[in-house]
Amino acid sequence: MDETLAEFFRRTILKIPMTEMMTILKTWNFLSENQLQTVNFRQRKESIVQDLVLLLINIEYHATLRLNDAAHLDIIYTQFHRHQKIWDVFQMSKRPGDNIDLFDMEEFKSSFKKILQRALKNVTVSFRDAEENSVWIRIAWGTQYKKPNQYKPAYVVYYSQTPYAFTSSSQLKSNLPLLGQALTVASKHHQIVKMDLRSRYLDSLKAIVFKQYNQSFETHNSTTSLQERSFGLDINMDSRIIHENKVEKERVQRVTQEIFGDYPQPRLEFAQYKLETKFKSDLNRGILAEREEPLRCLVKFSSPHLLEALKSLAPAGIADAPLSPLLTCIPNKGRNYFKIRDK
Repeated sequence: MDETLAEFFRRTILKIPMTEMMTILKTWNFLSENQLQTVNFRQRKESIVQDLVLLLINIEYHATLRLNDAAHLDIIYTQFHRHQKIWDVFQMSKRPGDNIDLFDMEEFKSSFKKILQRALKNVTVSFRDAEENSVWIRIAWGTQYKKPNQYKPAYVVYYSQTPYAFTSSSQLKSNLPLLGQALTVASKHHQIVKMDLRSRYLDSLKAIVFKQYNQSFETHNSTTSLQERSFGLDINMDSRIIHENKVEKERVQRVTQEIFGDYPQPRLEFAQYKLETKFKSDLNRGILAEREEPLRCLVKFSSPHLLEALKSLAPAGIADAPLSPLLTCIPNKGRNYFKIRDK
């Protein structure tokens, strides 16, 4: 094992939390149970990492240890910590009248890799099959003159026979057209566009684009009566509460349920609105009224769980019900970036 590969293994193992070390190494499945038992996992982390790297070096005398093996370990770590990355969504489409081709995952992998390697001399591509007929792709980009940077890879998650791919944000924006071409051709589509949808929560993005958020996020019995949901928290409330207030609370709960549904929302951290509009005034005078250029404004709503926060506004009495469609349409529109212009 050369020093470069040994250092890659060392740095990959070093970033794995101790509480997940055994789980990730067993998922990797490169080291046997007996080999893992030779390592003392009760010592300092730096010593554990050193012992694991030495174990891998010793194994190499009997088997070929490849860069791809280290890349697989890094993919597994990233799968466990997918929320540490920001994910973008790309949507592909076929030409009108195109036939639906039979999909072969191995053919997809081969085609994807060839397209990148033909266009770029220094690039490494690794794959790992995952649940729901998906594949995780790890791409270490280089240039015509520099070797691939294994420490700043890009990730792609593609679900077979669907028009959607999820990519981690990459610093090398210049490689996005090549990545889009590889995805489009390998998956037998014609065109690819970046959606106005982004989040750290990959599972929530998937639920939004596949319209699964009213199923996969279901965690409780939706047959609970409206009265139980509306007034379950009112047990200790003053019994003299006026009838009008009760009716209004029930209306707010009903409207909120109609808009957001009776299930937990997909998790997004923000929604961003860019406003471009010309100043309008009945007085028809003043500096702003004479301005030809539109007024521009950027509004950003952020929360650790934005959609659940929006869902709670009206019942908490912070906002009127129903909320603006610009706030409630996020899952159905499949976007959290909006541009608002004059009609």
